[in-house]
Amino acid sequence: MEDYRRIADTVAADIAAGRLRPGDRLAPQRAFARVHRIADSTAARVYRELARRGLTVGEVGRGTYVRAAQHAPGPALAEPADPARRTRVNLELNYPEVPGQAALLARSLEPLLRPDVLSAALAVAPATGSAPARDAFAALLARGDFRPDPAGLLFAGNGRQAIAGALAALVPPGGRLGVEALTYPLVKSVAARLGSTLVPLAGDAYGLHPDAVREAHRSAPLHAVYLQPTLHNPLGVTMAAGRRAELAGTLRALDLWAVEDAVWSFLLDDGRQAGLPPLAALAPERTLLVDSLSKRLAPGLTTGLVLAPPAYADRVAAALRSGGWTAGGFALNATVRWLLDGVVTTVVEAKRRDAAARQALLREHLDGFRVRADPASYFAWWELPEGWRAETFLAAAVRHGIAVTPAAAFAVGAEGAHGAAPAPNAVRVALAAPATDDLAYALGTLAAIARGAPEDSVPD
Repeated sequence: MEDYRRIADTVAADIAAGRLRPGDRLAPQRAFARVHRIADSTAARVYRELARRGLTVGEVGRGTYVRAAQHAPGPALAEPADPARRTRVNLELNYPEVPGQAALLARSLEPLLRPDVLSAALAVAPATGSAPARDAFAALLARGDFRPDPAGLLFAGNGRQAIAGALAALVPPGGRLGVEALTYPLVKSVAARLGSTLVPLAGDAYGLHPDAVREAHRSAPLHAVYLQPTLHNPLGVTMAAGRRAELAGTLRALDLWAVEDAVWSFLLDDGRQAGLPPLAALAPERTLLVDSLSKRLAPGLTTGLVLAPPAYADRVAAALRSGGWTAGGFALNATVRWLLDGVVTTVVEAKRRDAAARQALLREHLDGFRVRADPASYFAWWELPEGWRAETFLAAAVRHGIAVTPAAAFAVGAEGAHGAAPAPNAVRVALAAPATDDLAYALGTLAAIARGAPEDSVPD
């Protein structure tokens, strides 16, 4: 194993054992290099590796900090400050579940578990799935006047794999991928594995700005742009119809591809969706649309999909196969049943109501703060009050048994890239995971922390 990875393993072990806790600041890279008797360049690789593993976050000019964990078994949280409340509250994870969901899914699966049916369902599924799967998912994606061609649908194991396959098909190693300056963190790790260079693109209150795409492309040609036009994670912005049309025109003028991530768009009701055509409808020959059922249903048994122009589908299918990212046969058959039985529609409607109720809790407890959120979404972007730094706030929240995600996790170039702007002093608050009473407790506690001074949060 390379030296830098061995050293990164040592730091990771310290984090896992609690010797380094969420919010702790690591030594500056040069000091770290001297302590470990390694070159500065090796220290930089250690810090990049820790960030890649999701163990640390960094802000230009401010340092590198241990972050709260995002995945099971959960963040290394302190016991809640309230002795009557023993529940730790994770506002990083964002997989919604509504009452009765599991029973609905189970009933729909019963016919699939008959031995003769199950035998066929356990067969290997090709990237193209099956005709029933393509028809069912094409109907799922349809909105307004948009009717996708089932011939262009391809299937992955989940949404992350769909994104990886789409990017692998479009961006060669060393190629430039334009992304919103605050973007889905997984895209950063996928780009690193594919050897792509991320180019941050500016946006405004209406979403990604076409001028930013044109300027970046003039500087050095982009191979593709990844974006989330609907319920952008983490900002909650939904791009207006006029901006979508302008962006579609920019893609055509520059002969540029877009990867359109629509994973959260299901939360918008049918009326809002009908007036917001996807880029795949406005520039179908320049767009790969990716989506999945992980948020609609559950992350453990899901299907991702890529909608490609039919003439380009073979190239995307090859990328999915070479990466080992195609859908499992059982998962694909299960999701088709859930679609055809109306289970997905029922669960989606329940999640829309649930998200609206959780947003109401957010507005109640964070009233008066600078919070940006769509009333239909399961997350919010919180610009912290003056005096607070994101990592200091993260550490204070962790001491109360609450995990949130700092802005640096979403920022492109915030790990020390030349010319990169510092990550904003903001956090994303994910609303989906906890029970509503735990969510109310957590939001109230975070509001109390934010109203105080940072020095008040430091333990004696």
